[in-house]
Amino acid sequence: MTASPLVPVPIPDRVAALIGSCMPIGILQAEVDAECAAREVYRFRAPLCAEDQADREHALAALARANKVLGAYNPGLLLRPGASWR
Repeated sequence: MTASPLVPVPIPDRVAALIGSCMPIGILQAEVDAECAAREVYRFRAPLCAEDQADREHALAALARANKVLGAYNPGLLLRPGASWR
């Protein structure tokens, strides 16, 4: 028997709020920061000028900081650039 790939299903806002109420506020903030940074990384397309490269590096650094907090809480919460919608 082979397993089919999981399809992401949106959850209602009230369910997300209930899940969020069980987590520390610092973890919730890190999750929001990681989502925003992961989205920001792929906003830039090659060829990059020096300013765009600096902005992309800043977004990667923000993602790394948020992932460090999320990984300490639960390694399953880590995000990769471009993988912000699970």
